[in-house]
Amino acid sequence: MASKSPPPLMKKHSQTDLVSRLKTRKILGVGGEDDDGEVHRSKISQVLGNEIKFAVREPLGLRVWQFLSAVMFTGIAVMALAFPDQLYEAVFDKGTVSSKTSTRLYGGALLSISLIIWNSMYTAEKVIIRWTLLTEACYFSIQFIVTTVTMIESGSATVAASILVCSCLMFVLVSVYFYYQVGRRPKKL
Repeated sequence: MASKSPPPLMKKHSQTDLVSRLKTRKILGVGGEDDDGEVHRSKISQVLGNEIKFAVREPLGLRVWQFLSAVMFTGIAVMALAFPDQLYEAVFDKGTVSSKTSTRLYGGALLSISLIIWNSMYTAEKVIIRWTLLTEACYFSIQFIVTTVTMIESGSATVAASILVCSCLMFVLVSVYFYYQVGRRPKKL
């Protein structure tokens, strides 16, 4: 038995026919615009997604703010852990606190937040940056409320406590500003 040789490869006309190629691309859903106005070159890019869509358009000064926040949180955390009496006395101008445990726990919480902020500096993911900024804003809001209530309860407003209250308010505003700037949708070109 003689084996038959395969028929010669014939070039399909659909590869050269422009109308046929456009019909095929339309059926595959490739080449047309999607809801966001993006034109996909291949089905793979549709399935995997376009990383440009998730890229963060960083507001000016965001990374500087993250660095300053991380340094500030780390510095205060180390001071609260190592010198709890001096930290309390610097803010409220009173004698030593009855228990150093609460100030050290405060320092441990600040150190944890500072680690989160340090790590958020190296990411480009919008969600992580926004959550970190929201964490900062919540922390500074709570710090503002606690310091204000403590000043009212003690009946004396020290200069250091007043500066702390004003700076907490400013830090809340800056963190919220960056939070909304990072969350903004980029303008279409």
